Amino acid sequence: MTENSALDPEDRKIVTLARSARARNGVPEGAAVRDETGRTYVAGTVALDSLKLSALRTAVAMAVASGAKSLEAAAVVTEAEEASDEDRAAVRDLGGPQTPVLVAGPDGAVRTTVTAG
Repeated sequence: MTENSALDPEDRKIVTLARSARARNGVPEGAAVRDETGRTYVAGTVALDSLKLSALRTAVAMAVASGAKSLEAAAVVTEAEEASDEDRAAVRDLGGPQTPVLVAGPDGAVRTTVTAG
């Protein structure tokens, strides 16, 4: 587990935004990504009959739809122990294989940081 106070302030910010999205929307996951300009995109799980997306894939889609060219970092707040392969692939598609993905529990404590690779 990574002590959140040891995180870069910008990484702490996206974890906080992801946690807030999860709590505010009452969804299983919240996520946030930061693009190459420092803009952030925040999302929760999408669970419609016709469309199902994880929070992280939704945040990446929002970044792409808003014109982001790359990602600096991603964060997901989830009860799962790790980011899924599909989530990491979405981050990798936009940010590249070295993009860090912070995985935090519902309490906001970062459990692990992996690369999208």
